[in-house]
Amino acid sequence: MVSVGGPLVTRTDLRDLDDVDYPAYTTGQAAMMLGVQQAFLRSLDTAGLVRPQRSGGGHRRYSRRQLHLAARIRGLLDDGHGIVASARIIVLEDELAAAHAQIAELRSRLETATHP
Repeated sequence: MVSVGGPLVTRTDLRDLDDVDYPAYTTGQAAMMLGVQQAFLRSLDTAGLVRPQRSGGGHRRYSRRQLHLAARIRGLLDDGHGIVASARIIVLEDELAAAHAQIAELRSRLETATHP
């Protein structure tokens, strides 16, 4: 175990920081990293677009994946899209990316099967 000016941290806990879904960031930290107001992040939670986990004390904790999503939403809002349209655009972009990945995988399999 390692003590870093606070509670003890185990090696397992440190490995969690490599996990993009680990809720490592407070609302204040997340807002500062994204250059937004904390109220913006709370509004995404209220709208059901970004649902942060809660700490034992009930405080919002954001993962890197959630910060990336919030940044995408912020960019679309800055481009003039509404929040509902932004959410739909992101869903469609993600579906398209998944479809492209699947096509690439299938092409690779086909190439391997036809030219062993």
